Amino acid sequence: MSATKPHKIFVFAPVEDSESYYERLRAAGCELTIGKGSWIEAEGGTEEELCRHAAGTTGFFGATIRPNPISRAVLEVSPDLRIVSKCSIGVDDVDVEAATDLGIIVSHCPTESNWGAVAESTMAMILTVLKKARERDRFVKEGGWRDASLTGTYMGARHDGYAGITIGIIGLGRIGSRLADLLAPWRVRVLACDPYVDYSKFVHHDAHRVDLDTLLAESDVVSLHVTLSPETRHMIGAAELARMKPSAVLVNTARGPAVDEEALIQALLNDQIAGAALDVFEVEPLPVQSPLRGMGDKVLLWPHIVSLNHGSGLGPGLDWATRSLLCALRGEVPDNVYNKAVIPAWLERFGGRDLLGTS
Repeated sequence: MSATKPHKIFVFAPVEDSESYYERLRAAGCELTIGKGSWIEAEGGTEEELCRHAAGTTGFFGATIRPNPISRAVLEVSPDLRIVSKCSIGVDDVDVEAATDLGIIVSHCPTESNWGAVAESTMAMILTVLKKARERDRFVKEGGWRDASLTGTYMGARHDGYAGITIGIIGLGRIGSRLADLLAPWRVRVLACDPYVDYSKFVHHDAHRVDLDTLLAESDVVSLHVTLSPETRHMIGAAELARMKPSAVLVNTARGPAVDEEALIQALLNDQIAGAALDVFEVEPLPVQSPLRGMGDKVLLWPHIVSLNHGSGLGPGLDWATRSLLCALRGEVPDNVYNKAVIPAWLERFGGRDLLGTS
């Protein structure tokens, strides 16, 4: 039995090569409204435009949308909205609290191809900076050959008594724990700070549990792996940067606003810390006039692309997000709900109410 009428789905942040997934939704009886934004710009239009597209929808589908996120006002437009189905991991571009209040599921896609890629690329950033990969490459291309200025940092402990460096991981979730595992063969000392995971997880990943102040003071590399929330916004500011070693490097592959960017710029200009490796920024794309662009090798800058690899990126997430959207339209709870507290209210509103005519 087929659905008697199409159900409107708003694709708020289209992703390249999504047509096969759109066809799956259309075949199930969905009518798609494709927003003007894309995951590349992460720009989906004004709140007014989003509200206009959201009218009459039963589901939202897409990747990342900034700087105008999916606000309470956008969520309230359609009383029949069941789900915001994201094919990416982060949900900081959705007012999750409002969605929970309104009985709307927010689902995300923490695929290993995504979070595992972030850990690998974080490792690449750390090695690039410590081994001076950019400087060595440029030196040879410019006609040079061997120079003391190209001396890198030996990372691991050695039998000759060299203790190796200390790497501090803030957030021991999927990404942070995978990074700890990747670091294990290097024999570095790993510190980790995460008040929300059990002590056994620190032991399992051979990371010493410490508080944030200790981690900042003792680490040669500080790597940030937290979700963005009111608690983590600007969790690294002027005071935290002042606690770090002058020789230390800050790595941020989490979310730009987790770091007070102006404070970081001042810390770099004043040599409070030695450098930074950043894939994310407070404003994206990074403004052309940002002082970070003029700091040379003191900073390693990537365009929020840390998880993008052949065969991974958002591809696996698109499949998962499509299944989750169809699941919600059938009146069933998907297996990747982020705001799990909403489930009882959601089941009361939509449980068993199949819009697709599949029952």
